[in-house]
Amino acid sequence: MQEKITLLEQELKSFQGRNTADLELFRMKFISRKGALAELFEDLKEASPERKKDLGKSLNKLKQEAEAKFEELNQTLENSTGPGEVELDLTLPPIPNKTGNLHPLSLTRYRIIEIFERLGFSVADGPEIEDDWHNFSALNFAENHPAREMQDTFFLERNPDVLLRTHTSNVQIRLMEKQKPPIRAIMPGRVYRNEAISARAHCFFHQVEGLYVDKNVGFVDLKQTLYQFAREMYGQDIDIRFRPSFFPFTEPSAEIDIQCVICGGSGTLRDGQACRVCKTSGWLEILGAGMIDPAVFEFVGYDPEKVSGFAFGMGVERIAMLKYGIDDIRLFFQNDLRFLRQFG
Repeated sequence: MQEKITLLEQELKSFQGRNTADLELFRMKFISRKGALAELFEDLKEASPERKKDLGKSLNKLKQEAEAKFEELNQTLENSTGPGEVELDLTLPPIPNKTGNLHPLSLTRYRIIEIFERLGFSVADGPEIEDDWHNFSALNFAENHPAREMQDTFFLERNPDVLLRTHTSNVQIRLMEKQKPPIRAIMPGRVYRNEAISARAHCFFHQVEGLYVDKNVGFVDLKQTLYQFAREMYGQDIDIRFRPSFFPFTEPSAEIDIQCVICGGSGTLRDGQACRVCKTSGWLEILGAGMIDPAVFEFVGYDPEKVSGFAFGMGVERIAMLKYGIDDIRLFFQNDLRFLRQFG
């Protein structure tokens, strides 16, 4: 054992550290609990009582010398690089320059705007903190409408007449208040609802509302506009259907479905399993729409006998989930680079 101590002592004295990598090798061999010096201390337990005292003295001396040299090497390296400098290892390969990419929601939003701009729609914006009139009353929401309840809307505690908008339809009202027909515009933006966060719902999301008001605007104009949008977004071969629905600010109202992009409209997957996305129906809702209720025109000072129009609204997250085959809305807000890099 004494020979091992002597050899290790000679290796320690001859060791020369030129960089941080050498310093780490020294630490692992002479200082760490799994190094060669630590192994000799373990072997000391098996030595005879007569030799244990001398061997222990030699090992303790070697340990002190190792710690002192480690400090000396460390100080030498710090002085050689200077304060705040980092030693460069020129043998390392270069780090690839990774550029950023647009978020899938941004990509979807830009695509929606691009499609409607080609159809003659301008882009409008409005406040996210809104009053009750522009968010509800002027859109023909009754005083007892469920959407006004606290479980759906974020109201300000000190002023219950002020809230975080629940849809971008408030911009439609503000636009009609300050502009006379004809109006053809879309309103993209963030909206807020007091909902539990899950794979299908979130308390914060994005919408795009649309508005077209002029003389002699009919339901056929609405259908042609939304048919064109759906086919531009999901492909010319996509099947589309309109279903009757109800919204306070449109009459008649409809919900627009497209053929399920996951199962191809069959309701079953290739392996024979039921399609959970469309729940075997073969259809997926993408937006709601309808002809503007005459009461809304009266709220903004339009004569419903002279003008007509349609409005529509869609969730950007839903459009993106269907376009890219994403099954959990929470992925959009987690900033996971592994997810985001798929859309570069």
